[in-house]
Amino acid sequence: MTGIDLANGIVGAVLGIIFAILFQQPLQEAWFRVRRRSATAVRSLTYRQDDASLSTWSTFSIGPLHTSALIVEGDGEQAIAPEAVRVQVLDAEVALPEEMAPWRAEIEAAEAQVEASGTRVRVWNGPRYAVEGLEFSRTALDEQATVRLRLRPTDYFTFLAAQQLDRRLPDGTTPRGRYLDPDHPLDAPAFLQCSFGVNVAVVTADHLLVVSRRADNVRSGPGLWGSSVNEGLSRHIDSAGRNAPDLYEVARRGMREELSLEPHEYTLTMLAFVLDVERRQWSAHFTAHLTGLTGDALRTRISRGVADRWEHQSVEYVPFRPADVMRHLLRPDRVRRWAPVTPALFHLALVHTHGRGAVERAEAQAVRRLRQGRDHNAR
Repeated sequence: MTGIDLANGIVGAVLGIIFAILFQQPLQEAWFRVRRRSATAVRSLTYRQDDASLSTWSTFSIGPLHTSALIVEGDGEQAIAPEAVRVQVLDAEVALPEEMAPWRAEIEAAEAQVEASGTRVRVWNGPRYAVEGLEFSRTALDEQATVRLRLRPTDYFTFLAAQQLDRRLPDGTTPRGRYLDPDHPLDAPAFLQCSFGVNVAVVTADHLLVVSRRADNVRSGPGLWGSSVNEGLSRHIDSAGRNAPDLYEVARRGMREELSLEPHEYTLTMLAFVLDVERRQWSAHFTAHLTGLTGDALRTRISRGVADRWEHQSVEYVPFRPADVMRHLLRPDRVRRWAPVTPALFHLALVHTHGRGAVERAEAQAVRRLRQGRDHNAR
């Protein structure tokens, strides 16, 4: 080894020591930060995937029939007793946010113009209820469902304004994007939930399910096939004096107004609470079994006049057996023409009468036949 090589080796060793002292610790810390951030990102991604796979908030569907109805409480097998439901009406009326208030003013002005021009009948701004909150629990001994429904006063024009969930606000957002979280569907401000109604699946004494089609001139779901009876809560009608509305009484009012049926002519059972997550409309689901009237007798009754005939343009009678109802729900000309909460209503009513096992077998068989038919046509 020459003197030059020795000198170069000494200089290299000295520079290596200096480099290690100055840069080794920062490099190690930077590498540690990169590893930690990567691990955190992987854990975050894994958590989100696991969280999504474990979500119980799935809307009701049967094969190709997909709805926006979320069954929040009730499985059809166990009834919800009248005394288990507590309804509370709060004092303060619902107010739209400042940026949505002009939408309501537009609706009010448009209806005033309609009345002045006489082009059609003006929409009545009826007093309604908005859902402030809906809470569910179980009794300690027998684990029966208990429900607490909190309502606030509102009106129909506020409801129509709040239904514009995908309309752009001044900042470019929408009410759906700003105020609603799809991962927490039960969390929503009251001004976006200005609708609560009842839906009833009516079964005649000779075991026929009554299926109605909504009129083309109604504002909500025109032309769609729906429940036997559909009725919204009205502050004017359903709250006598200062009493809170009784959901069973609302259902009985709907039975009387839409089918001319009196309480002594049927048994009424509450099955579930359901939320249409797309439109933010709540519903209590009931089934009613007529004790004496057959399908023919009910047809005759309806032909003699009903109070709200204008709401429905036609009525069908389907054998109330799981296989028949499933075929009816999945008919190619019908599968996309159902009101959002109706398939879930008919499913729950079937479960209540025939049991979950029989209903799920019929649903699976109906879907399997549809797929076999498509495969056969494809060949």
